[in-house]
Amino acid sequence: MKILYCHPLTDSKARDAIAFVDVELNEHIRLYALRLVRQPDGRHMLYSPQAGTRRTATFSKPMAERLTALAVEAYRAAAHERV
Repeated sequence: MKILYCHPLTDSKARDAIAFVDVELNEHIRLYALRLVRQPDGRHMLYSPQAGTRRTATFSKPMAERLTALAVEAYRAAAHERV
C-alpha cells in the first residue's frame, strides 16, 4: 500500500480538504482523488470520492487509519517541498 501522488490545496479552511491523494492498495487496485480533510480538532480523515450523494468506497477502521497516516505523511512531505 502506498501513496502514488499527493496534491496539497492552498486555500483550505477547517473541515475543508487540505489535499487530494491517489493510493495504490496493491498491484491490482488503485484509488484516485481521495480527499484528505483536517478536522477542527486537528485530526485528519480520508474520504473517497462520491458518486452523487454516495461514497464510491469505504474502509475498515484499521485500513482507514493506515491510509490516513500515509496520506498525512505524503501531505507533509509535499507541503515541505513547496516551501
